[in-house]
Amino acid sequence: MKTRTLFSVMGVNVQLTQPGVISTVGLWLIFTLASWRLLSLTIIEAIIAGAAATFLHWFSEFLHQLGHALAARRVGYPMQRIRMWYVLAAGLYPKDEPALPAEIHIKRAVGGPAASLVLSVIGLLLVGATRPFGEILYDLALFFTLENFFIFFIGALIPLGFNDGSTLLTWWPKRGQTPISDDR
Repeated sequence: MKTRTLFSVMGVNVQLTQPGVISTVGLWLIFTLASWRLLSLTIIEAIIAGAAATFLHWFSEFLHQLGHALAARRVGYPMQRIRMWYVLAAGLYPKDEPALPAEIHIKRAVGGPAASLVLSVIGLLLVGATRPFGEILYDLALFFTLENFFIFFIGALIPLGFNDGSTLLTWWPKRGQTPISDDR
């Protein structure tokens, strides 16, 4: 899988994969069609709204991952990369990381949903603030709020085998135990 580093923030490389590029185009198309059909926008307005929704999606995902990175830095075992692939991203840690206590894994896992909850509250304030400025801004603020709350906060906590909820489910019962091996 071809991967390109876009930039670095707080010592974390942010990478984009080929499937991430293709998925971004797909999201833009879906958001454009949804804006055109559901919101009755003109095609030009829908293209712009679709692009804005796609940007807000990746911005939200990036800030979710940055929440993990901040938590990881705080516990002394920092994140190495954020890899944006398909329609989501993953926080990647050093392969040679030692076996860590469950509490460290839990704190790192909670960082993303915590950031997304804060973004949901900010989004809710934006929903109220954008109401007087027209339907498109209001709808984008509503989209931002709902996606952060339902996808990046609630959805991240539901154990799906690859997300924060799964990390919490794996490590919660192991709290207080001395790590023997890293079975992430």
